[in-house]
Amino acid sequence: MAVPRHHMAKGKQKRRRSHLALKPKKLSACPQCKRNILPHMMCKFCGYYKGREIVNVLAKELKKKEKRQHSAAH
Repeated sequence: MAVPRHHMAKGKQKRRRSHLALKPKKLSACPQCKRNILPHMMCKFCGYYKGREIVNVLAKELKKKEKRQHSAAH
């Protein structure tokens, strides 16, 4: 089992861990709807990536709505 040989001062320990702090996410604007999204990711608001529609968001929302109504009816 490893045993520390010397006492480490709190300041030294905090300086060593200073790079472990969380960094803010770097967001970019979606060229289609102008909302902030993560780079290299499909926009979850409009469904576009690199100028092409990947997911039809409106159809997806309608499907969810129908599913909720169907489950509420039973």
